[in-house]
Amino acid sequence: MRSRYTAYALGAFEYLRATWHSSTRPAELASESNSKWVGLQILATEGGGPNATEGKVEFIAHYKIQGRAFRLHERSRFVREGGAWRYLDGVLDPDEH
Repeated sequence: MRSRYTAYALGAFEYLRATWHSSTRPAELASESNSKWVGLQILATEGGGPNATEGKVEFIAHYKIQGRAFRLHERSRFVREGGAWRYLDGVLDPDEH
């Protein structure tokens, strides 16, 4: 999760694609060109141990666009694919569901 946040902050879209599960990976990735990622807060984790095949991470990522602050609150689901963790999908604003 932290490495994917860093990839968003650096605009490392090839890394993001490489760490996305093949069944849900988008054909192209783009970011708001004016976005500046400014912080990551991990709220909770579930599973994801050394022998696990699935894990969840709930987080809030903070970013700014043209000086205006925003946040992304998601509960992400990761699964192992080819022995490596891959982002499968996520639920935005999980407290609202």
